[in-house]
Amino acid sequence: MAETTSRTLELLNLLQTHRHWPGSELAERLGITARTLRRDIERLRELGYRVTAERGSLGGYRLEAGSQLPPLLLTNDEAVTMAIGLRLAAAQGLVDGALTTQTALAKFEQVLPPAVRERVNALAATITPETPRGEPVAGELLGQLALACRDHERIRFDYVAVDKTESSRSVEPHALVAARRRWFLVCFDLGRDEWRTFRVDRLSHFFGTRVHFEPRELPEVDAATYVERSFGAAGRRFTAEVVLQVPLARFSELLGVWARGATEDPGHPQVTRWPIAADTLETLVSTLLWIPAGIAYEVQADAETLDFLAASATRLASARPA
Repeated sequence: MAETTSRTLELLNLLQTHRHWPGSELAERLGITARTLRRDIERLRELGYRVTAERGSLGGYRLEAGSQLPPLLLTNDEAVTMAIGLRLAAAQGLVDGALTTQTALAKFEQVLPPAVRERVNALAATITPETPRGEPVAGELLGQLALACRDHERIRFDYVAVDKTESSRSVEPHALVAARRRWFLVCFDLGRDEWRTFRVDRLSHFFGTRVHFEPRELPEVDAATYVERSFGAAGRRFTAEVVLQVPLARFSELLGVWARGATEDPGHPQVTRWPIAADTLETLVSTLLWIPAGIAYEVQADAETLDFLAASATRLASARPA
């Protein structure tokens, strides 16, 4: 009986981790026959879990949302992650986010073991989330998108671009990214046949197709990097190139990720070229302050940018007391 109970709990954990499982893969992971798997599925159904079966070559088992909330199986690390996520969600631009996440967190922390609760509170005390901007995002929509990303399910939705152009999209979702105080969906746009990012607050009429796909290789190391690069210089009004009298390796060591895009000047190994871009001239100029003292450099840009840079330097110099 103990072995059966342990196996059933492991089955439930698998179903909660990934919403759709082929029956053969579940049986293989559990080390049981297809017949035993069907019996274990029936045990979960008797406990109130809505597990549906799909026939065919792509068939399998799926854990559906039910009218009641059955107990979740969480490891200590998963519980910490969820609690921290709830704390952050209060400031991530969700509809009624502060109220909903705080009440959910209060209920969740009541059932945490003391040691886990201590870890949660220690981590939460050191986290300062950014203030969100833009329209608030419905938590239900984020949940639907997250499930589609996890289960590799094609989805459709309506989208309003920055120029107010409306369109319908069919995509293969890859990941949700919180960046620049907004939520973004990274996905492969089937209609445009290319990778795209979409602001979630501009997305509506979500539709899950239940059609699954094989994940494609993202053209970046991770989704967060792809979102940052998707902004790029093309999406920013002001650009410049900084020519620095320092080897590329040393510059990269000093600035870390902020040196992204820098290259060695052809034929001059002691010179680095660093392209920068920003939405405003003020932001562009402030980027130069990250260059460590002692490194000589010049800025190559259009006349408007250079004039603003010179005026800023004069204004800053005048701020020093006589």
